[in-house]
Amino acid sequence: MSRRTNSMHAKKMTGATYLIGFLLLRGAAALTVDIEHDITVHMNHITSVPFNISNYNLSSKLSLNVTTQDSNIATSSFQLQRENDYFDGILNITGVFLGRTKLLFTLEENGIKDSQEVSHIIVVREERTIDTIFTASVAILVSILYINFGCAMDWNMCRDSLKKPIGPAIGFFCQFLIMPLLSFLIGSLLFPDRPELQIGMFFTGISPSGGASNIWTVLLDGNLNLSVTMTTICTIAAFGMMPFWIFTLGKRIFAQGNLTVPYRQIGTFVIGLIIPLVIGFVIQRKLPKVSKMLIVIAGMGLPWLGFTLGFIVAKICKQPQANIRAIAIETGIQNTGVAIFLLRFTLKPPADDLTTVLPVSTAIMTPIPLTVLYIIKLIYRYMQQNRNKMVLEIVPSLEKLQQTTDISTITQLNESKVIERLTDN
Repeated sequence: MSRRTNSMHAKKMTGATYLIGFLLLRGAAALTVDIEHDITVHMNHITSVPFNISNYNLSSKLSLNVTTQDSNIATSSFQLQRENDYFDGILNITGVFLGRTKLLFTLEENGIKDSQEVSHIIVVREERTIDTIFTASVAILVSILYINFGCAMDWNMCRDSLKKPIGPAIGFFCQFLIMPLLSFLIGSLLFPDRPELQIGMFFTGISPSGGASNIWTVLLDGNLNLSVTMTTICTIAAFGMMPFWIFTLGKRIFAQGNLTVPYRQIGTFVIGLIIPLVIGFVIQRKLPKVSKMLIVIAGMGLPWLGFTLGFIVAKICKQPQANIRAIAIETGIQNTGVAIFLLRFTLKPPADDLTTVLPVSTAIMTPIPLTVLYIIKLIYRYMQQNRNKMVLEIVPSLEKLQQTTDISTITQLNESKVIERLTDN
């Protein structure tokens, strides 16, 4: 055995590699492959991985091929060099896109093929300064958001709205029952083989409503008091409801992707969000002038279906039009900053990148239907104003015409009477 082979076997003793055997259907040939079990590759980079083949029957006519299960994530090529009774090889793996795939060794003897999965390949992005800045920015912005929300909480308004609890109850039902189940269903249907994307969609669905919902409620003539009350309730309830959904239904998605649920990290960061909220509430009580200066608009979420379902449920419950608008908007707009914050800080590459794709995409898509509705509202209002203006212009003309008509009628009547008298005479 050569020195190179010995070094590989020394590495194998550390647990970094593992052995796998191939047994073809007729049992005429068998060999053992020694290669790393988990291989991490940077996207758009090539990583060289050594491997060793032993127990090879020289009399058998075997051909070897090494491929990846998904060439859209990673590709492979290899070189073999014979050393006594062993073969040493170098496997070159190219990272194509973020994700996970498997390495397949395929043997063929006399037309009979046997493929085995020998390694897991993980393609990640190379760590960059901009990534650290982005993650830190999300953490800072979410913290500021919660401080501002604590400053802006109007408990008197909430108390008044809760005197008629049907509206807040409908909002809570839509936010923490319909949206989590809807996000789970959408992720399962659209990404059945991509658990990372399912997790991203699910975390977006279980996030509380965003502060932007209050702005859109005002623009679309909804009930602002109800909107603020539901935002307050959902923000506070999220500290309990988000862990509930993550550790129940979310476990199924983590298990599907062979990902470990980061219980401790999620618990730590969820509790950590309470601190800025309390700080904001203290500022509101102790430093009201500072509170008024802190204004941040943030929060987007699962959009169009959320709007629709919130509208339908509120309509079924026979709520006033202003309440229906407020409930629909509160249901559809999620605080995706919270979802991105938790995903970036609790998951490892490449899961952290893959899972944040959908929250960002959802946030971009959320304002579109609301903007369209607002434009329609402005057009309708403009048309109404023009119609009213035309009416105001027409009315004086009609009155003048009426007066002219009346004079003409009187004149005709007088002429008729004169003619009648002349005829009588």
